[in-house]
Amino acid sequence: MCKVNEIRVFPRKTNWTPDDEFVFIGDPSLFCPTDKTIPVKISVAFTWDIKEGERLYRAWRDYYSDVQLGGPAFGDPGGEFTPGFFIKNGVTITSRGCPYNCPFCLVPPREGKLRELEIKNGWIVQDNNLLACSQEHQLKVFKMLSSQKKPVSFNGGLDAKLLTKWHVDQFDKLKIKSLWFACDSLQQEKYLSNVAGLIAHYSTSKKRCYVLVGFNGETISTAENRLNRIYEMGFLPFAQLYKSTGKTEWSKEWKDLQRKWCRPAAYKR
Repeated sequence: MCKVNEIRVFPRKTNWTPDDEFVFIGDPSLFCPTDKTIPVKISVAFTWDIKEGERLYRAWRDYYSDVQLGGPAFGDPGGEFTPGFFIKNGVTITSRGCPYNCPFCLVPPREGKLRELEIKNGWIVQDNNLLACSQEHQLKVFKMLSSQKKPVSFNGGLDAKLLTKWHVDQFDKLKIKSLWFACDSLQQEKYLSNVAGLIAHYSTSKKRCYVLVGFNGETISTAENRLNRIYEMGFLPFAQLYKSTGKTEWSKEWKDLQRKWCRPAAYKR
């Protein structure tokens, strides 16, 4: 549990927002701490919320003397991970950055190359690329996960290019809730196909896959064909419309496709 008495402010609530007594969404309220010297940290995750973050900075400055504005949207590379501080309890991040430079990904320019962190307890692993870490680090992560009482989810995504039988053997020692992969282009399907064979003994409900759609002029029909192939491999796709640093506007057809392919109940029909 996070026990640091610092106010954290977010422009919007998401599934990952912490919920302790020092967390607030939006403007100051009657329920804010009366000690006006408590530090206030406003965290903005998405670039399209920057203006709102700047407005909140001014609003909180009217009541508190130490107000800071930052977060991923401002290029914050992230430091050591504190459970429950900027993301809800249960989530852990054991590494930052990524060794790749995918043109659609903001992780390398923000967080830089891969760096391993001190491992903190959690059962939802949110690393950008855990499998790119050293085997020594991965072993420590698996050991930590084996001590958790709740089923484990690899929500950050597992690199299909790097997955081996050794990793599957480690998974088999854990109580798995979900294994998330990513397949963001046609070229990556061959790696996902290899993964499908390695984890064939897992139920489809535990095998999930982020699928970037609409990038680099991709058509709706091409995107839907990719989503169908991934589903036929035995994964539950989760479509994500490409977003640049600005707020991208998509047609109704694209939005309908994304809405359908992020809900298994919809595309299973």
